[in-house]
Amino acid sequence: MALTKEIVKERLLSQFAEQLTEWEEPFGMLTFRVPAELNLKVMQFLYDDDGLAFRFLTDLTAVHYPDRKEEELCVVYHLHSLGNNIRIRLKVYVPSEKPDVFTATQLFSGANWMERETYDFYGVNFIGHPNLTRILNVDEMDYFPMRKEYELEDPTRIDKDDEMFGR
Repeated sequence: MALTKEIVKERLLSQFAEQLTEWEEPFGMLTFRVPAELNLKVMQFLYDDDGLAFRFLTDLTAVHYPDRKEEELCVVYHLHSLGNNIRIRLKVYVPSEKPDVFTATQLFSGANWMERETYDFYGVNFIGHPNLTRILNVDEMDYFPMRKEYELEDPTRIDKDDEMFGR
């Protein structure tokens, strides 16, 4: 029998009950929320279960939601079961004051650089990562540039005023 999104959801709910929430299927991809303390256990289950076999980490990134109190940062994992040709998305929300998420490098060696990049740009602390250092920005940088904490442009600039464009 072919693996379907419904079977994946049933298997996950049977293993983790009501701990997994916010089930949806944007653009046909099964997406759900995982508590931060369970991210590695859920991924380990998805990896180890021979019927599911989610053994390829396609992508790992983060999103900053400054208006969501106590869950400003969202770490997003895209997993692929190559043999079953099905992809899923896991979301883990953490507060920006304590952005701790367990590393996935034990399961997926490709997570190493993706987690370093996510740390570099969003400040997510991947607990247990073998070398969580900046990968693209300079080491002296004391902020995380992809967080929406700064204005996009200098409001004092006059070269973009309407009068410059005849308005």
